[in-house]
Amino acid sequence: MAQNVPTLVAGEGGLSRYLDEIRKFPMLQPQEEYMLAKRYKEHDDPEAAEKLVTSHLRLVAKIAMGYRGYGLPIGEVVSEGNVGLMQAVKRFEPDKGFRLATYAMWWIKAAIQEYILRSWSLVKMGTTANQKRLFFNLRRLKGKIQALEEGDLKPDQVREIATKLGVSEEEVISMNRRLGGDASLNAPIRAEADAGEWQDWLVDENDSQEELLANQEELDMRRQMLASAMDVLNERERRIFEARRLSEDPMTLEDLSGEFGVSRERVRQIEVRAFEKVQKAVQSSAREMGASPA
Repeated sequence: MAQNVPTLVAGEGGLSRYLDEIRKFPMLQPQEEYMLAKRYKEHDDPEAAEKLVTSHLRLVAKIAMGYRGYGLPIGEVVSEGNVGLMQAVKRFEPDKGFRLATYAMWWIKAAIQEYILRSWSLVKMGTTANQKRLFFNLRRLKGKIQALEEGDLKPDQVREIATKLGVSEEEVISMNRRLGGDASLNAPIRAEADAGEWQDWLVDENDSQEELLANQEELDMRRQMLASAMDVLNERERRIFEARRLSEDPMTLEDLSGEFGVSRERVRQIEVRAFEKVQKAVQSSAREMGASPA
């Protein structure tokens, strides 16, 4: 897959040349992305897969830059992120209504974080889900509760972090000592001049304002399409669809069968039929709007 992906060459200017090169690949419009994903999924088309990958290399680079403070070669971090992107393309389901970037972000971050965990001898013990969560979130949470002083955390701080991350207090204390100790936040992670400082760990894990705005706009568009698609349902189908699929506390088949005087199986059949009708209407609306169908 994606044989023509550029390689980030180590050395002075390597990163700049790589970024210039990947900017040459065009961004995909939603409908174009959808059709390419369908081609790859249904026909295993390597050309479609390559276009999907190369159009998202800038996303990988952006995410990888957020991990520069770990003192690892940026070229290797980017390469691991690209592997995650390729895995995302392989597993992407275009008919589920998400853009590839939204789906791929999690695969890219997971690949990079796994690489960091493998590379850091300091955290060779960090293999469980809890330890990984601690490793990548401890300093961010310490910053939020203003617990960046040197040495051990206070008991109430340990309890607060343990509760927020769903880990034991012993795990918080142990990881804090491994990652913190009495080192200064301005101390370099490694001896190299460009290795970064410990304060580089204080990365905002939240989405950027641009990403939040884009996600909100996409969510609003999906809601509009869903509301419009509901018009294809008759009164009974709409009632059952809303009660079963849209309610925060879905009604049981038994309750609805009593309400309409039909069997539970009949209610289930109506629910499935209503869902299929709404799905088809949303997909049709999405294509007309040039968006990825839900």
